[in-house]
Amino acid sequence: MDLSNLDRYKESNRLEAKAAQGGLPRSIWETISAFANTNGGMIVLGAKERKEGTLEVSGLSNADKILDDFWNAAHSSDKLYPCVLADRDVRIEGVEGAQLIVIDVPRADRHLRPVYVNGNPMTGTYRRDHKGDYRCAASEIHAMYRDASEESIDSQIRENLSVDDLSAESIASYRTSYGIHHDSHAWTELPTDEFLCRIGAAKIDAGGAIHPTSAGLLMFGEEWRIMAEFPHFFLDYRQELDPDERWQMRITSQDDSWSGNVFDFYRRVYNNMRQALQVPFRLDENSLRVDETDAHDALREALANCLTNADYHERRGVVILWKEDELRLSNPGGFRIDIEAAYIGGNSDPRNETMMKMFSLINVGERAGGGIPDMVRKWTKVGYERPILSEEVNPERSTIVLPLRKTKAAEDGRTEKAQLQGHRQVHLTKNQQMALDLAQSQGRVTTAILAQEAGISKQTASRTLKYLSDSELLSWHGTSKRDPSQYYDTPKLVWE
Repeated sequence: MDLSNLDRYKESNRLEAKAAQGGLPRSIWETISAFANTNGGMIVLGAKERKEGTLEVSGLSNADKILDDFWNAAHSSDKLYPCVLADRDVRIEGVEGAQLIVIDVPRADRHLRPVYVNGNPMTGTYRRDHKGDYRCAASEIHAMYRDASEESIDSQIRENLSVDDLSAESIASYRTSYGIHHDSHAWTELPTDEFLCRIGAAKIDAGGAIHPTSAGLLMFGEEWRIMAEFPHFFLDYRQELDPDERWQMRITSQDDSWSGNVFDFYRRVYNNMRQALQVPFRLDENSLRVDETDAHDALREALANCLTNADYHERRGVVILWKEDELRLSNPGGFRIDIEAAYIGGNSDPRNETMMKMFSLINVGERAGGGIPDMVRKWTKVGYERPILSEEVNPERSTIVLPLRKTKAAEDGRTEKAQLQGHRQVHLTKNQQMALDLAQSQGRVTTAILAQEAGISKQTASRTLKYLSDSELLSWHGTSKRDPSQYYDTPKLVWE
């Protein structure tokens, strides 16, 4: 922040100005608590708001004394606990011939939260939203204490349940997926009870009995059993592609036609959302089709992140939306590390570490701290705009947005394809563009392949390919229109 141009700024969820003409403001401690329990922020003493909201320097006549008073109070646990500030975070600055005190409040590590004032966490814990500082409700404070624990939230043993209370069908499906990735591993032959203990879905109590963990219940339990332990548990997926309809498809955990657990929800949602990825498949070294692309890997990572970082004790549940121009994945509970640090990676801290382990064992998700940056890299690699991470408070939620819009560079590439052989630019539909992409990536495209990839009828696919052929954007090859081996490819470029 450029303090010499203070008049360019307004107060926000990361900036607070206080005139402090009468000495150290009482409200400063609430603001420090609020910043520390949210995303950090800057407090400027000796500045005030103009009528239009911009800031101006008012200056401090006794900055040294105010600074002494500040540190004397900051180190008192009756005033602020814990003290998350270091010497480097507080300083006196000279601006326009006046003195200001600048306090950079860091985002507190989850192990230190809640940061509270006046010796009472239940009445002295604050957070920051766009409206300013607000006193946290009991549910928010309890959530902070849960997150402060060294033990993963989902590792708790559920001694009132047995392994038989879990869905045998869900467990069998998971074991099938596990076997695909670990075909020679000793765990594949273990009895169900022992297998569940190895992956963290169950534990042995002091008497030798085996019970599910919270992770096992959430991943493999029936919805009604999960609700008995997590009353606010709710999973919701919606396709909202037509503004004239509320939704075109919906999957919720409260539909009694399926188990309603996290693992089965993941499988159902992924199989639907993958259809949103308008990216061509690739060929392997043996020229065999590989349906999974970097975009599919990124989508799996985003889904795993959303489901394993959810606080299933909180309201509103997991909400996943397929909208026309984006995939939006939202879960209760904030990010456990700073968002910028999440983009950089290297520090994995999932809220439900056991569930993350269970997903990673079937090659879904990343436990080494590279999940978010890897997701961003793979999503943008195929030409989509950069994924967006965001947090909300009151109530606390985390959101990952995967844009379905192509970057300008990717669109420029599409335009170039549409100008083959020097023809005028042609406006292409989504199906026509997919046909060109398939022909480009695979070397050829057929009616059957386009119909499968675009999710359209063979008749529509045939008309699409004929239009591109008539426009000389694709070349047709075959002995007749009924030739089963007929195909289309991109014509050779002729440079003039």
